[in-house]
Amino acid sequence: MYRFVLTRQWVCLTLVALVLIPVMVKLGFWQYHRHERRVAQNELIEANLAAEPVPVASVTSPGHRVPRADWWRAVTATGTYDTAHEVVVRMRTSRDDRIGFHVLTPLLLADGRAVLVNRGWVPGGADSRSHPQVPPPPAGEVTVTGRLKADETSGRSGIKDRKGLPDRQVMLINSGQQAEALGRPVLGGYLELTGPLPAGGAPEGIGDPDHDSIGAHMAYAVQWWLFAAGVPVGWAVLVRRERRDREAAARAEAETAGRETAPAA
Repeated sequence: MYRFVLTRQWVCLTLVALVLIPVMVKLGFWQYHRHERRVAQNELIEANLAAEPVPVASVTSPGHRVPRADWWRAVTATGTYDTAHEVVVRMRTSRDDRIGFHVLTPLLLADGRAVLVNRGWVPGGADSRSHPQVPPPPAGEVTVTGRLKADETSGRSGIKDRKGLPDRQVMLINSGQQAEALGRPVLGGYLELTGPLPAGGAPEGIGDPDHDSIGAHMAYAVQWWLFAAGVPVGWAVLVRRERRDREAAARAEAETAGRETAPAA
């Protein structure tokens, strides 16, 4: 009755089905783990944004790699801005997705070290290689509050660290690179400035990181698992349909043969 499943066509179809099931299950778990990571990240961002600010020097130091648990942590720093070593970071977007620059200004601390402060976004200049107009930071000693971020790398950010850029323009925010230009120790990571923000609104402040949306990863996971469950069901439906079609064809053939062999009246 079901010997047709041993034919080459059906063996190939069965093998494809057997391969698809674990692949789809694995894809479902991949999306599920992405959902879990997104939920954990949202919880981390929410907790760190709500935490009381701590002195930046208490959580990072020169050469320190900021761990993920400290990303977006509220920190404070007191010092004077060093505009002579200020750089702009290329290919950054504003809150409404316009392309421009981030303004990266070292803040010189009383102990001789520095911390990088991302003061916000400014629009580009007349062309891609011209320096943008950057409003000056406050003069004298200031105390700033910001979100601690890890140094950017090409591997983590996907941004290629291009060479041959115009003077005082960079692709990545990296304390190690800026320490070489400053000639002084720079605390690992950098601050995204949250206060005090400039009265004129420029540079444009960087918005809070999204920690509300969780994406559609869980829906995709369920979708892949339903697909995996549907494969054997679909295979069984095709087998039953094939058997029914073969039985109908056999009956039709038998009836035709019977009419051909019946004696004439």
